[in-house]
Amino acid sequence: MKKTILAIFAMAITLVASAQTNWSNDPYHSRLGFVVKHLTISEINGNFADFSVKVVTTKLDYTDMKVSLTAKTASINTGVEMRNNHLKSADFFDVEKYPEMKFESTSVKKVSDKKFILSGNLTMHGVTKPVTLNVVYYGTVVNPMNKKATFGFHITGALKRSDFGVGPNFPEAMVSDVIQIVADAEFSKE
Repeated sequence: MKKTILAIFAMAITLVASAQTNWSNDPYHSRLGFVVKHLTISEINGNFADFSVKVVTTKLDYTDMKVSLTAKTASINTGVEMRNNHLKSADFFDVEKYPEMKFESTSVKKVSDKKFILSGNLTMHGVTKPVTLNVVYYGTVVNPMNKKATFGFHITGALKRSDFGVGPNFPEAMVSDVIQIVADAEFSKE
């Protein structure tokens, strides 16, 4: 009888641990940012203010996470309205023609206890290319405001704007081709 109860208990834990969990980013505590060099001598920081990220996982250590991101390109913000408007134009993001950019993960590799390599496809400016991101897991807590389990990630990586046809008429001496990605996100269960 005791073995039967233990077996049922172990099976229940396995089912709970392998149940699919859907997570959404908290937009008030998440940032999708980037850094670009200007004239090779300074860095300009910006972000996309309107974006959402969904994470689906069945494992408690996130090693099977599937990540999907959608960002509104018109929400680009560098702190300077004139520059923002230029970035929204056909010279760069052409937000009228390409209102969204999307990322869909294809694999995740655990590097250490809190570090992962996340690979996926980024679609921007009508072009889809593979990108690789470095992910640091900051931990999980119970949010005292909503009483939900909440976890956080810090994400970095780099991409070439030329790979996506963004700003083709602006040489690297003006705007760097390599764009650094710097993002932070808090997620809660849906």
